[in-house]
Amino acid sequence: MQRYSIAEARARLPRMVDQAEAGVTVELTRRGRPVAVLISRQEFDRLRGKRWHFGEAYRKFLKKHSLKEIGTADNFVASTRDKSTGRKVSL
Repeated sequence: MQRYSIAEARARLPRMVDQAEAGVTVELTRRGRPVAVLISRQEFDRLRGKRWHFGEAYRKFLKKHSLKEIGTADNFVASTRDKSTGRKVSL
């Protein structure tokens, strides 16, 4: 990670952008305290990408990988689910 003060950043912006494009995280400081981070667009898109719910992620995983391939039975998830009704609730 590269660190620059805001004052340095004014003079070195093109270099900082080149560093970020190359995959280097650039931290900006004000009076020695971190205030911002410059990252590549690719890293930004990765961080802001779609968040999968567990069910969606699991289905996507199953499309890429066979459970047998990793040594897991097909009914593994169904067999691990707790079928009890849970605690009693009084309404």
